[in-house]
Amino acid sequence: MTSNSPPPPAARVTSKSDADHISVELSARRTGMSFQRTRLSADRTLMSVIRTSLSLIGFGFTIFQVFQKLHEASVLKSSGSARNFGELLVFLGIGMLIIGIVYHVAFMVELRRERERLKADGLIHAESHYPASFTLLTALVLLGIGIFAISTMLSGLGGG
Repeated sequence: MTSNSPPPPAARVTSKSDADHISVELSARRTGMSFQRTRLSADRTLMSVIRTSLSLIGFGFTIFQVFQKLHEASVLKSSGSARNFGELLVFLGIGMLIIGIVYHVAFMVELRRERERLKADGLIHAESHYPASFTLLTALVLLGIGIFAISTMLSGLGGG
């Protein structure tokens, strides 16, 4: 084995190993950590989508409810345009969340594929697992809440 060839997969690299093997090992570990950082960055991006969607859904539902109650109390003759605006905000929040979820899933699938390709080529160890994204689960729960909110608004159940 030449000094430029990587160590066999079972060989453990230590401080007493050849300098080239140490360099290759550290590079592989840095690349592996880069995948973890990229995964966490994708989760943070989805969290920002969740925050924005939650704001849109919450404001939309609140606007809808306030104007619905004012109309029922005969304070306003018509609250249609404001209620429609509230519905639009909820739809916008749901749409944004769906797009964010689809983008996140597609990105994570491709990131996992690339990681597996590098692992199969022996360029990274990929010993740590890629857990399910808690952020994605939260986004799916919020999507369910948003769909429930818009369905109550459209069916008239949210009007009291």
